[in-house]
Amino acid sequence: MTTSVGTQHISKQFDNELENIRERVLAMGGLVEQQLINALRALTEFEVEFAQLVVRNEPQVNALEVSIDEDCTKILARRQPAAGDLRLVMAVIKTITDLERIGDESEKIAKMAIELIEKQGPKSYYVGISALGNHARKMVHDALDAFARMDTQAALKVASDEPRSDEMYVAILRQLITYMMEDPRNISGTIDVVWTARALERIADHARNICEYVIYFVEGKDVRHISIEQMEKEISESKK
Repeated sequence: MTTSVGTQHISKQFDNELENIRERVLAMGGLVEQQLINALRALTEFEVEFAQLVVRNEPQVNALEVSIDEDCTKILARRQPAAGDLRLVMAVIKTITDLERIGDESEKIAKMAIELIEKQGPKSYYVGISALGNHARKMVHDALDAFARMDTQAALKVASDEPRSDEMYVAILRQLITYMMEDPRNISGTIDVVWTARALERIADHARNICEYVIYFVEGKDVRHISIEQMEKEISESKK
């Protein structure tokens, strides 16, 4: 289901304020997605320049979160929104928190990439990491697309992809533990890869969270901490 964002108000200024924060969330999302892309490129292509770019741009992500959060607080204080407008503002506040955390995890990956490049670890490290990274990146992209269109079905699909990231993470851990047992000299570099995999798994979690906020805004249903099957049921019941 795709729905228009918000409703028309007597105050045109209020409409403009709501649309402005929505557009800025998408701008922040675009920056965060690019941060993740650059971090993954640094990790898989052994290009330290991409990692350094991520580190340099991280303050921009933080600044956007603070700025948008401040504007949401002003809207709550001045406009005292109700119903769908209140849900939109709350969804925005929660979404930018998850976007900022995706930015943090991307910076961690970038810093780990710099260390791994310096250690010249074997490329066999990165087969599973690359697949998990692509999966997490796609989830972030699709979650932002669902937010842009406020599409609950698209959001539900992204959320349903999250368990796959957990499975991939566990598979990577098993592979890396085996690698460390075969040769203790590999432990130092392998632990860095473990932390990188963990960061990617968390990014997938944050992408799912964003989708949950989309469903909350559109359907008025809090679907956090429930299964995909329960999410589907909640959405179906809201249509009756």
